[in-house]
Amino acid sequence: MSAAPASQARTSVPPLGPERPVIWPRRTVSTLPNGLQVVLVEAHSIPKFTAELLVRSGNAVAARRVPGLAEMTAAVVRTGTVSRTSRQIEEDLRRMGADLGTSAGADSSAISFSGLAEFSQSLLELVADLAQHASFPGEEFERERRQRLEELRIERTTPGFLAGERLRKVLFGAHPYALVAPSEAQVESYQREQLVEFYREHHRPGNALLIAVGDFSAAEILRQIERAFGDWPAGKPGASEEPAPPEVRGRRVYLVHLAGTVQTQVVVGSRAITRRHPDWQRLSLANSIYGGAFNSRLVMNIREQNGYTYSPRSTVHALRQHGYLSIHAAVRTAVTAASLTEIFYELDRMRALPVGDEELSDARNYLSGVFSLGLGTQDGLAGQLATLYLNELPEDYLETYREKIRALTVEDVLAAARKYFDSANAQIVVVGDREEIAEQAALFGEVEVYDPKGNRLE
Repeated sequence: MSAAPASQARTSVPPLGPERPVIWPRRTVSTLPNGLQVVLVEAHSIPKFTAELLVRSGNAVAARRVPGLAEMTAAVVRTGTVSRTSRQIEEDLRRMGADLGTSAGADSSAISFSGLAEFSQSLLELVADLAQHASFPGEEFERERRQRLEELRIERTTPGFLAGERLRKVLFGAHPYALVAPSEAQVESYQREQLVEFYREHHRPGNALLIAVGDFSAAEILRQIERAFGDWPAGKPGASEEPAPPEVRGRRVYLVHLAGTVQTQVVVGSRAITRRHPDWQRLSLANSIYGGAFNSRLVMNIREQNGYTYSPRSTVHALRQHGYLSIHAAVRTAVTAASLTEIFYELDRMRALPVGDEELSDARNYLSGVFSLGLGTQDGLAGQLATLYLNELPEDYLETYREKIRALTVEDVLAAARKYFDSANAQIVVVGDREEIAEQAALFGEVEVYDPKGNRLE
């Protein structure tokens, strides 16, 4: 008797197998006498190591004084030190088979690096040189400034960027989180001395964290770190107080006019919570069901059922001091109002009715699985550790995350949706051609109109 074809033999999706336990490598956490916090994890699967030197200061601390200053400082830091030119730095990296990059966000700045474990001492000494003795060469500063201007001009024609920028301004008001990017005039006015001042004030060991994951002995690499960073003079910047974000009440619509576009970038948002809040896991699970996963309600509605867009998405953004929820989709101009209607319909459905048991189980599996996948590489593990220590989360946060997600109930999801899916006070940003979308936008609230540079239009 012949076997049935595979298409006939399998009529249903096979069940998921049991979740594999995560074997957590031991962490070594210490602080050097100068205040530098060090977190080390041994991972011997490949003969490499990955590390980040993180500074707990980003664009927000200088936003009112010089917007984008931390980002520009990070870009120029890697271009030279007192003893190394930019070319020498690149040659040193090639000789070691290493990669190095610098970056900055709202709350932190980073030097990220990786290389062969046998060159760990030399690579750590190079990073320590950048952390302590960056020289900010004038010609490199000018090159980076010109490049930032070009990037900014492109951003000002990008609907997704414009929508996100306007939403942050609306949600955070006078708080530095409202400033996503500088203006062209502000970049033109950057001075090299401003970068040097920020570097000297904020790139201090008491304000820094070094995370390393890789093929090393923790005791040996800690000795290498002490040799490389031990002479970094102790200190950290003073604390600063920021104004509270505004209380946002009632729906309003903010239209950014971008002439000639055939799509509308839609963003709906409201303020939320940080990772330190006890509701973080509840909100994360509720968001996964609403729009944070590919099989979420938002995707099934707007993409699968209605065909308005390819990839709608909702995200909970956890900054250090505050958080916010954003729901975004790029839709055909003709269905701008229809898309917003479905966004709010799904928000209110989450608030009104409990989710089903199967939907809840799928979302818990998704969050747990994504979390586990993120631990499968040196980069992923280093990133999770950075989240833990930059946000000063409980020491067992990573080890207990999956357990806490799996313990959440239908009632937890409903409570989080009712508390944080604040549809009545959600703020709406639409970016597109004013003539085509203004009438549709007005159906959802009073409309304010802006140009791509942020100027209010009549």
